[in-house]
Amino acid sequence: MQELGVIDQAAAAEASLDPMRARLLAELVEPASASGLAARVGIPRQKINYHLRVLAEHGLVELVEERRRGNMTERVMRASAASYVISPATLGSLAPDPGRAPDRLSARWLIAVAARTVREVGALLVGATAVGKRVATFAADGEVRFATAADRAAFAEELADAVTRLVSKYHDESAPSGRPHRVVVAVHPIHREEES
Repeated sequence: MQELGVIDQAAAAEASLDPMRARLLAELVEPASASGLAARVGIPRQKINYHLRVLAEHGLVELVEERRRGNMTERVMRASAASYVISPATLGSLAPDPGRAPDRLSARWLIAVAARTVREVGALLVGATAVGKRVATFAADGEVRFATAADRAAFAEELADAVTRLVSKYHDESAPSGRPHRVVVAVHPIHREEES
C-alpha cells in the first residue's frame, strides 16, 4: 500500500467521490473481504462487490489474498493507498492555471499555483512510484501572526526579495545536466476552523 495515491483520471476521481465508495476506501486501509465490509457498513455483500469492482477498475483497491470458504473463494482487498489526492489534471482545461490569473496577490492566483503544484508533483509521484524511486522535493511550512496589514505587506516584500536573491544565486541556465525546479512560497491567512 502506498502512503499517498494520486488520482489523475476523471473517471477514477468520480469513482472515489461516490459516498459509499469513499467509505469503502476508508474502511479498506485494513484489508477486508466483501462479507466483512458488508457487516461493517450494513449493506448487502453483492452491492459491496459491485463497488469494489468499480474501485479495482481504477486501481484504487488491490487484491491482498484469496481464500477458500466452503464452495466459494473469498477475496480480501485493501485500498491501494492510505490516502488520496485528486489532481487538478482530472479537470483538463478547466483546471486552475496561474497564467490565467496573474495577480500574485489574489487568492485565485494562490489556488491556481497550489493546483499546479498538486498536478505537477502528483505526476512526478505517479511516475516515480511506477519505477520504485523517490521524488526529490522540499517544503517549508510555518505560521506567523502579523500585527498590521503594513507588517504583512513588508513581510511579503522582504520574502519576495529573499527568494529572488536565492533563486538568482543558484539558477544556472547553462547547466547541461541541470534539471529545472519550481519554487513556490505562499502566505495566506489561516482558515478559522484550522485555528482551533
